[in-house]
Amino acid sequence: MNIHKNPGLMDQLAASYALGTLRGGARRRFETLARDNATLRAAALIWQGRLASVAELQPEVAPSPVVWKRIENLVHAEKQAQAMQAARSVSAAPAPARGGWWSSLGLWRGATAAGALATVLAVVVSVNFTNQLNGQVRELSARLSATPAIEYVAVLADDQANASILVTFDPRTQKLMLKRVGDFREQPDKSLELWALPPGAPAKSLGVMSGDAVVQLTAADSDIRRSPALAITLEPKGGVPPGTAATGPILFKGALIKTPD
Repeated sequence: MNIHKNPGLMDQLAASYALGTLRGGARRRFETLARDNATLRAAALIWQGRLASVAELQPEVAPSPVVWKRIENLVHAEKQAQAMQAARSVSAAPAPARGGWWSSLGLWRGATAAGALATVLAVVVSVNFTNQLNGQVRELSARLSATPAIEYVAVLADDQANASILVTFDPRTQKLMLKRVGDFREQPDKSLELWALPPGAPAKSLGVMSGDAVVQLTAADSDIRRSPALAITLEPKGGVPPGTAATGPILFKGALIKTPD
């Protein structure tokens, strides 16, 4: 199968590579293919970024106190059983059985009890670990599902090519995320307004930015898909009236790029 003609398979392999479940020869082959395929490298980097952001939010999980209490009770019970067995052995003082220590009933009883305790401990710890692991997997899956599905990215720069605004779009939530990465700050009586630039049509306002470092705006999927570029203009406080054209200068502009599927 030609992986380059199967975007779905490329995305699955990139996700497995980032998760660490792609191993051995398959992992080495993926790395070889990625060296010569920019799309495959980008997919792997996107998945690594998604999982890294989820991992940073993952809290530490301490073992349940119930598990330690069960282990403590089992160990205590075994010590009592051994003490009682030793007391019975001393009071009875049986003659050594033929065959020496190897055929001693006490030896085999002790070995059986120790084996049973080990089995019980293994089962208790295994069940608790499985429950914790399942819980963590469910929580991780929920957080991963909540991670934005970035489909479009734009870096808006000034006329000196200095990056100022990073824009991402999540089609599932119809949300644009704008992050200031430059030093520009508008005056209190001014606002930055984001515009979609569809070819052969007037620019369409996508919203006005606040002064925050990260701003979220709502945009129709169709407006994003048919716009190869975005721009930001400097407008009076609050932006231009709805349905009107921009009045201020274009400060930042950049191509809107679709991420690999």
